[in-house]
Amino acid sequence: ELRGGMDASQYKDYVLVLLFVKYVSDKYAGQKNPLIVIPKGGSFADMIAAKGDKDIGNKMNIIIAALAKENGLKGVIDQTDFNDPDKLATRKDDWRGNVIKEREVLYAIQSHIPDEAEAERIFNLVRNQPDY
Repeated sequence: ELRGGMDASQYKDYVLVLLFVKYVSDKYAGQKNPLIVIPKGGSFADMIAAKGDKDIGNKMNIIIAALAKENGLKGVIDQTDFNDPDKLATRKDDWRGNVIKEREVLYAIQSHIPDEAEAERIFNLVRNQPDY
């Protein structure tokens, strides 16, 4: 599998949390008397700062937990585990260098981009990214 063992219907659990944190960070950060308080270490900017960190999943959980605690949202926005190796791919699952998995990725790109040269260019861009 290219991702972890997560069912497609579970992506919303991750995406909605990220969208919520992004929205409230943009709307309420730095405001006086905001509806939602953005604590230090609990913003979308903190998530961006964690990019490339080997422990990013755990850091995402900590950031979300800080926002949840500050706003009485424990058990609401902090239920999704961004450090769950059963659902999310890890570097151990890296497809780069695995010829069969690389071919699967290329075929997936080609299924959406019929121009073979363009699909190959996009594949090479994705494959050469240091993190994903």
